[in-house]
Amino acid sequence: MNYWLFKSEPDTWSWDQQVARGAAGEEWHGVRNYQARNNMRAMKIGDRGFYYHSNVGKEIVGIVEVSAESAHDSTTDDPRWDCVHIRAVKPFVTPVTLETCKVQPGLEKMVLINNSRLSVQPVSPEEWRIICELGGVDP
Repeated sequence: MNYWLFKSEPDTWSWDQQVARGAAGEEWHGVRNYQARNNMRAMKIGDRGFYYHSNVGKEIVGIVEVSAESAHDSTTDDPRWDCVHIRAVKPFVTPVTLETCKVQPGLEKMVLINNSRLSVQPVSPEEWRIICELGGVDP
């Protein structure tokens, strides 16, 4: 299993909206960055990801799971753009802020800290463990 982080502005698509989609999940559409797209192309069903509220809150609020592998993004006719489907798995007991990540030992190399604009990014197994512990959930 691989780990990822999905960023969304909560006033555009929030954790609560993701949860409301239930087991069907939601297409993670609208990504127009090649690196983020390539990250989604590498995902497999069952991979886990953090759900991060960007701009407002700047915090990891829950865990999602890839429920469908990369396929054409339905919001464009441009064949270059793909996306996965994700479904909510569980909320964090305590959201983990970007500021907390920046000072937490073991997260110094995390993409979120070093390339905060990338909307879909990999997370190492060790980063996954640390952030789950900070968020009060079982990794």
